[in-house]
Amino acid sequence: MRTTLTSDDNVAAKLREQVRKSGNSLKVVVKDALCVGLNASEPKKARKRFVVRARPVGLPAGMLYDNVGDLLDQLDGLLRQ
Repeated sequence: MRTTLTSDDNVAAKLREQVRKSGNSLKVVVKDALCVGLNASEPKKARKRFVVRARPVGLPAGMLYDNVGDLLDQLDGLLRQ
């Protein structure tokens, strides 16, 4: 399809800069920019929800989660034995 494109000065400057950097023609640069812009507006697919499942840790008898500092001290003592 052949058409006339009217753009703002800042858009035209960006297009000219991209032509210079890429070495492609203005036609190719405009087509690529339009494709990127049009594809970006497509709705994204819903991602599968990430679920964390809790598991029992299996603390030795007498150890509680109530005080983390005490728990770490007790576990440290067990590891040093």
